[in-house]
Amino acid sequence: MTKPNPAHRRLAMFACGVALAAMAAFPAQAAEDVIRVFMDHARILKLDRPVSKVIIGNADVADVAVSDPQTIVLTGKSYGTTNLVILDQAGDAIVDERILVSVDEANTLRVFKQTARSVYSCAPACEEHVPSVAPTSP
Repeated sequence: MTKPNPAHRRLAMFACGVALAAMAAFPAQAAEDVIRVFMDHARILKLDRPVSKVIIGNADVADVAVSDPQTIVLTGKSYGTTNLVILDQAGDAIVDERILVSVDEANTLRVFKQTARSVYSCAPACEEHVPSVAPTSP
């Protein structure tokens, strides 16, 4: 076995340090481009100007309600992603973001039986999540 070269080791440590500094300075773009909400939970969005129109891409994934002219309540209904567009009186976009509805991992239990999976929400008592069913065509 050969001994590691100290110069190579210092260079590798320097490269790791530079990479970590770059990641801290420029956080992942995906993390900034999405509004996260848990299924069956609500999230309040305060806006800087009054809302004229609210558009949700898929109402089966998330629901939106206008609480007052500058407050929106976003509720996760089913797992998945959709988008949210909020327009002001002039028709300009106040918000144009992706919505990610996910499970609250802190209070869940997953049961795997071969290829079947069940997810239980356990706050305060464990209840099985009903999987969303895609609409069938006639």
